[in-house]
Amino acid sequence: MNDTPSETTSSDTLPDRLSSDPRSPFYNEEILGRDVGIRFKGVEKNNVEEYCVSEGWVRMSVGTAKDRYGNPMTIKAHGTVEPYFRTKA
Repeated sequence: MNDTPSETTSSDTLPDRLSSDPRSPFYNEEILGRDVGIRFKGVEKNNVEEYCVSEGWVRMSVGTAKDRYGNPMTIKAHGTVEPYFRTKA
């Protein structure tokens, strides 16, 4: 019985840092599959590629521009980061 609550609490907490890029060491397919939402400075953002709560930054894609490797161009913005799991209503 004790295993179930601890597994539930560990799976319900989001990591301090998470990336949507599979090449990143902070990529976690299991967590990303649960539909993670990000509030940055109190505003919901849908273009976040990576975030870090403890350092207070997000990396967001900008428009449709691509770098020389075909990856989306990103900017790093600093502020309050609030990750959460979106609930399906």
